[in-house]
Amino acid sequence: AVVSTQSTGKYLSAEHLNMVVASYFFIVGSLALTAILRPIVGMIPGSSLLVEPELYHLKFNKGSNVFVECKFDMLHVISLGLSSAFGVWYLMKKHWLANNIFGLAFSVNGIEMISLGSVKNGCILLSLLFFYDIFWVFGTEVMVEVAKNLDAPIKVVFPMDFLEKGIFGTNFAMLGLGDIVLPGVFIALLLRYDASKGESSNLYFYTGFVAYILGMAMTIGVLTIFNAAQPALLYLVPTCVGIPLLVSLIKGEFSSVIAYDEEVKEEKADEKKSE
Repeated sequence: AVVSTQSTGKYLSAEHLNMVVASYFFIVGSLALTAILRPIVGMIPGSSLLVEPELYHLKFNKGSNVFVECKFDMLHVISLGLSSAFGVWYLMKKHWLANNIFGLAFSVNGIEMISLGSVKNGCILLSLLFFYDIFWVFGTEVMVEVAKNLDAPIKVVFPMDFLEKGIFGTNFAMLGLGDIVLPGVFIALLLRYDASKGESSNLYFYTGFVAYILGMAMTIGVLTIFNAAQPALLYLVPTCVGIPLLVSLIKGEFSSVIAYDEEVKEEKADEKKSE
């Protein structure tokens, strides 16, 4: 199989294309895993001795134009070394466990960095993605084929024959990272809403978390019964959005939850600081 590259007039073999894709995910996967490992490495006894008051500062610039700038300490360096070693294992073996760890690292970083802004935005976005996912899974084979054939940590996989073959199973079920990140971003927003109320119960966060588990259980159940690809958001959106909103109705806080907006909150905080 070949892929045409019209810009050069040459051809790139599938083997070379996979090598390029694998190298890319080795780099970004190692960086994503470093961000996850840094706090963990910092909890090791004695690691505080490696945290220096002054951070290392790496900057690439031309005149006043700064292209790349980052600050790091020795714990970042150690974490990057461990992540790179793990990345080499991923490149050499392409084991599903390595794929999953990189995929989960991407997911955690995505949930941390992405903000929906408001609960209303989250409800609208997830509602639209609900229909989007249904169309691309049931209406066309494109999404399923891409997930099956692209050998990259863009999905979390688990061997359905795990009980028979253990970690060496070959019959995989797949879950796209979008089915983790998108509901996760909404649940993280519910956690910030809980924090804005000044309560320690985190009711809406735990409700959303349990709702995600329920939605995922429904997805796996239908997948197992019908043995056919399922759009996970078909089950995750109604549970992750519907159940927390139902709880807010029961508690009489629906208007407060649906009106929660992080940008408005930040503007009010800035106004207080300026005063």
